[in-house]
Amino acid sequence: MTTRVVGVRFKKAGKIYYFDAKDHEINPDDHVIVETVQGMEYGDVALTPREIDETQMKNPIKPIIRVATGVDDDRYSEIKKLEEESRIIFEEKVIENGLDMKLINAEYTFDQKKAIFYFTAEGRVDFRKLVKDLASVFRVRIELRQIGVRDEVKLMHTLGICGRNTCCSEWLGDFTPVSIKMAKEQGLSLNSTKISGVCGRLLCCLTFEDDFYRSITKKMPKIGNWVTTPDGEGQVYRLNVLEEKVLVRLVMPGDEMEIRSYDVDEVVRSGEKHAQANNLRQKQRNQERKQEQAADAAGQQTDDGERPAQQAKNHRGKKRQNGRAAEGHPDNHANRNKRSHTGGENGAASHKEGGDKSKDDKNRKRGGKRYRPNRSKSGKRSGKPRQQAKNKE
Repeated sequence: MTTRVVGVRFKKAGKIYYFDAKDHEINPDDHVIVETVQGMEYGDVALTPREIDETQMKNPIKPIIRVATGVDDDRYSEIKKLEEESRIIFEEKVIENGLDMKLINAEYTFDQKKAIFYFTAEGRVDFRKLVKDLASVFRVRIELRQIGVRDEVKLMHTLGICGRNTCCSEWLGDFTPVSIKMAKEQGLSLNSTKISGVCGRLLCCLTFEDDFYRSITKKMPKIGNWVTTPDGEGQVYRLNVLEEKVLVRLVMPGDEMEIRSYDVDEVVRSGEKHAQANNLRQKQRNQERKQEQAADAAGQQTDDGERPAQQAKNHRGKKRQNGRAAEGHPDNHANRNKRSHTGGENGAASHKEGGDKSKDDKNRKRGGKRYRPNRSKSGKRSGKPRQQAKNKE
């Protein structure tokens, strides 16, 4: 089942919304009164009535109330004057509340039940008190919307760096994402001042020719590749995408270099013969890179192997120096005598009384080695030495 719809735009370069045309006779550039989420709105006909399948509609569409009459046009002009007056009052209230915000535009719905103010600010703004003050003055519903820099330029209707009105304020309905890769593919300077618009973001016009550049560069050889031309073999020096030509550096008799221009078809067709040669050159470059990386890795391993040995040597030297320095200290001699005296007494007492022998004594009898538990960095014993001792028993 089909429905007769019409496209309506509420701003000069705004988004197009679809409404049910019903049985109204609508012509291009007519004005209509429609019911929206915001309320009654006064819009311009952007697309004439056409039949659309209902299955293609995601959401149900609302009908057009009526085609605008002379009375509606006069009322709309009065609303525009009211918007200019409300801008002055809004700016005064902002100064009274001490808020850091800049008013961009003010709008009223056609039934004058709601006022919408568009502003910009560096961060979040607490405008709750401002809304109360505005509602007490205008006696309507107040809505404040914070917009970005692109929307600001769209509403201001300024001139672009090309000297003409910005595309977003004249005819561009939606903003499309723009990337720096588009500027690289088009061979533009990556200077931010040259590829940025009035809003400070990348130029929207970079997307206009992006599809063309992508389709043409697929047929062209890359810069630096060797190709065969009608005049002989040469290396690609530069690409002229707009004229679809390739500049090739040729080796002329007498070892002289000359740059000549050829069409894409001439170079690409003859350049297919040298695809294998280009692949071989690429493989040679990859092998050279791998060899360099292997040499660097070997150098790092030798350096890493020498460092631990040198560190161990230095550590042993420090131990010897500390031991020699400690021998000359008088407190060390006294502590050594105490240990030997107490150790002798404890050993004699254990043999005489027939007490339990320690693990050290048992290990000395087994292999002459002292039991040293393996300690981790945290100071806790691990279970491996004990398991080994049980296995030996």
